[in-house]
Amino acid sequence: MGPLDRVDLDLLEALADDHRATVVALAERLGLSRNTVQARLGRLERADVFGSFERAMSPAALGFPIQAVLSVTVHQAHLPRITTAIAAIPEVISAHGLSGQIDLLVRVAARDTQHLFDVDARILGIEGVERTETSLVMGEVIEYRIRPLLQMARGASARADSGRRER
Repeated sequence: MGPLDRVDLDLLEALADDHRATVVALAERLGLSRNTVQARLGRLERADVFGSFERAMSPAALGFPIQAVLSVTVHQAHLPRITTAIAAIPEVISAHGLSGQIDLLVRVAARDTQHLFDVDARILGIEGVERTETSLVMGEVIEYRIRPLLQMARGASARADSGRRER
């Protein structure tokens, strides 16, 4: 997929405003046909523009009020098998591969501190995991957000459009 154009960015911004908007509502808001919106959404989805469509839920509401981030150091040769084993642990909410001294950053949820200790022990028990360091999540100070990037992309798109018109 090439660069996002103004219509793509308008559509993404509308979805950022109301992620539950229907195709019809998006079409009305943007002054586009339903078919155009449907086609654009399909193209954006095939290009992996969208992340998971799973609704974000509060682990605390499900009985897991404690969240922690585990910095995991592994034996590199075992990384694919280790990530598969970590993905099988239900308390793991997300994991990111990193460059640098830490190999994986794993976010977990737990019922209490003993449960967190047990989750950490399961991760440490995976063959090839060398060590973990656990940090409790005290609160989310910046929620997941995309709007600042959309605004930057819109500015880049406008500059590119301006440059094409000047030629």
